[in-house]
Amino acid sequence: MIFDLNSLLRPHIAQLRPYTSARDEYTGAEGVFLDANENPYGSVTDQDFNRYPDPYQSALKEKLAPIKQVRPTQIFLGNGSDEAIDLLYRAFCRPGKDNVILLPPTYGMYEVSASINDVEIRKVSLTEDFQLQPELIFKQIDANTKIIFVCTPNNPSGNKVKREDVLLLLKHFPGLVVVDEAYIDFNDEPSFTSHLDEYPNLLVMQTFSKAWGLASLRLGMAFASEELIKILNKIKAPYNISGLTQDTVLQALGNVEKVERMIVDILNEREYLQAALEKLDFVLKIYPSQANFLLVQIPQASQVYQDLIDQKIIVRNRSKVTLCENCLRITVGSREENEAFLKALKTVAKPIQS
Repeated sequence: MIFDLNSLLRPHIAQLRPYTSARDEYTGAEGVFLDANENPYGSVTDQDFNRYPDPYQSALKEKLAPIKQVRPTQIFLGNGSDEAIDLLYRAFCRPGKDNVILLPPTYGMYEVSASINDVEIRKVSLTEDFQLQPELIFKQIDANTKIIFVCTPNNPSGNKVKREDVLLLLKHFPGLVVVDEAYIDFNDEPSFTSHLDEYPNLLVMQTFSKAWGLASLRLGMAFASEELIKILNKIKAPYNISGLTQDTVLQALGNVEKVERMIVDILNEREYLQAALEKLDFVLKIYPSQANFLLVQIPQASQVYQDLIDQKIIVRNRSKVTLCENCLRITVGSREENEAFLKALKTVAKPIQS
């Protein structure tokens, strides 16, 4: 399979002259800055929020690169992974002409972003054990298929998909294969970032929202070839990541040991929660998880979900999602939160079953 990034790119994007910000023209950190029409004073005491941030987050990428074992030029940082998803549609998918392949049940923003950008969606359902069906996927591919989105570990099922199936897509699909690894830190397999130099059609997404515990900052990562990253940087908003976010994440990157401890704690709590659920006779099935949540099937899940809300216990009802009938998605919380959930579940579920 020969992959040609330029032929995949929308022609007008290839010819686009991107906006040049003041920080593109002068990248130094010192000087008298009279170039960006900024307020010289600021309104927050002891905080330098009056200056625009680094538009390419250079310091952050330099510190992140060795942690992720990639080069800084292989990193794109966005306002959550959702920004990268939207930019991929805008860069490669012609509205009303091109299509993408989604593999439900999966992360809902792939479809929402496709609809916003007027891109055709072709769905190939996962198997009953939430694995890819490569033969069916290849049957859906035509000359206008630009992207295949693969979520692994998958949301909402929690399982990892077979690595060889993803590699098969990378080897034989001439478009982009986007591997969403939002939950990779809870997985027992290495990231697909190890394949970046092997497959120029691969883009891997990760996030600071899960294992890093920084969901409120809305910082997503995308890893790809230098050529693909340049395209995303070309069409992104000039200052898409705030200075406060950049500084805060820089601090977090200096404490990787804390993140590793949190991951261990979450994995231990996942094991505790699963063991406790297995003892409940009304629980029909607990799906294997490589994420920080469990997909659990119980009778009358929608009613149980509402009854849990009445007790201020909030889980996610996935009953209307493909292959997830009567399923609740339960995030692994702290021991206190998990015990509160289990207590409430026993209270609301037993009357329904009797």
